[in-house]
Parts: sequence; structure tokens; C-alpha cells
Amino acid sequence: MPAPSTERPIRIGYARTSTARQELASQLEALHRAECHQVFKEQISTRVKVRPELEKALALAHQFKEAAPETPVIFTVHELKRLARNAAELTTLSAELQAGGIQLELLTGPLTGFYDPNGMGAMFFAVLAVAGQIERNYIREKTLEGQVIAASKGNHGGRPKVIDDDMLTFALALRTRASPSPRSPRSSPSRSGRTRARPPQPPRSTGRSRKPRPQQWTTARRRDPSRSASAGPGNRSWPKKPISASDSRPSPTRTRRPPLRDHDRSQRQPLHQSNPGTRRHERSR
Repeated sequence: MPAPSTERPIRIGYARTSTARQELASQLEALHRAECHQVFKEQISTRVKVRPELEKALALAHQFKEAAPETPVIFTVHELKRLARNAAELTTLSAELQAGGIQLELLTGPLTGFYDPNGMGAMFFAVLAVAGQIERNYIREKTLEGQVIAASKGNHGGRPKVIDDDMLTFALALRTRASPSPRSPRSSPSRSGRTRARPPQPPRSTGRSRKPRPQQWTTARRRDPSRSASAGPGNRSWPKKPISASDSRPSPTRTRRPPLRDHDRSQRQPLHQSNPGTRRHERSR
């Protein structure tokens, strides 16, 4: 990696939260105000030994220091517990940074500023590291204690149950009998809990309403019982007309157009003027 052209210190920032519900905005804003060259962030617990973004930040700081030994390289974090909460891990990280010639900077907390491994700074650093570890263990114990108390009251956490005791008893009874029986949708167990709390819905309509047919359409045609059973539409013995005119649909009658008179013929417009396409038809005829 080429050495930077300026002699200003190079700051590598690191931000971390234990869970995704915690926010990183305050840490990132403080690191950007400190003019960090690059900021690494991740949401992972300090109990996890392998933290990828922390390893990337430390590796980049060592690369800058190897490329420009005369340029000060600073590893910046918002507070001490964001780096680690284990006293042994904090001591190891600080010793690693000191061996590589990289300074450790804390933006908030009792040891705000640059960490001095010599003199009283090392003692305060060790005390704060132990205090951070004690705080972490205390929070974990309180969390477990709260879970035990909630479980004793019947609250085990997680999503609500889909099948209650009554539904389970009903399902076991059906399984024991092994016989089909009408079941109510409110009492039978559902496969999914999404529709369990919904009230019963009315049947859906297709939106189409059929018009009532006339009475003469719905009246069945009478057939002569004396005819053979083999009579049908393909047989000549099948009656083409119903016995009674009231029992069948009235056949449409075609009204014949009266012939045109002489004065009507003179006033009638020729076909080829009203529709040009009919002129070809007349010629073909």
C-alpha cells in the first residue's frame, strides 16, 4: 500500500453493537467527527470470539503503519466496551496495538483520549477492563433471571400458540374414533395461525346474477308414452312438434316485407350510393 502524502494522523474507526435492535448512528457520527479515514461497523456480541470487521480494521491499521512508519496511525473507538468486555481480551488487543506502533483512542468514558500503556494509564485500563467484564456478567445474570421469572408465570416467550388445549383434545378424539364426522371450522385445528382469529366469512358470490327464465322455457315437453323407448332426435318417430302449443316455446315467425310501389321505388336511394361495396355485388350477380 502506498504511503500517504500528508503527515496528518490516519484514524481507523470501529463501531459495534451487540444486537441489531441497537443503533449505530451515535457511534458513527462521533467517529466521522473525529475525521476517521475509514470506519468499520458490525452488529455482533463480544462473546463471539471471531469478529470479522474488527479483524479487518486491525489489519488495515497495521498495513498503514508498515507503509508509512513515520505517519501516526490511530485506532479509534467510541468507548472501551465497544472494543471488548473481557479484561484478558482488552489487554491482548492493547498489547497488539502497542507492539505495532498504533495508538488507541477512546472518544468517551473515564479514559477519554489516547491510551497510555505506561504508568497510571495501564492500571486504569486494567481496572476499567475488569469493570466492563463484571458489568457484562451482571447484565447476563439479570436477563436469565427475568426469563426464569417469566417462565414461572407461564410466559415462555416466542410466538403465541396456534393450537390450544381444547383443539388438541378434539383432534385426539377424532383420531381415536377414526371415523368421518362433521366438524366445525371453529373447533377443528387449523393448519396456519394467520386465519385463526378471523371471524367466519360469508360465502363469496361470483358477481353474476342469472335472469329468471320464462315459464314456457322451463316446462318439460310431453312425450307420448305409447312410442318406443328407442325413439329419439335421430328417429323419425320422434315428434317434431309438441302436443300442445302452450307446452313449447313459440317458434319465431318471419314477417314478409311488402313489395315496393312505384312512388316508393323512385324515392329509394340506389344501393351503390349508400354502400360502395354493394356495387361489386350487383355486377357479380
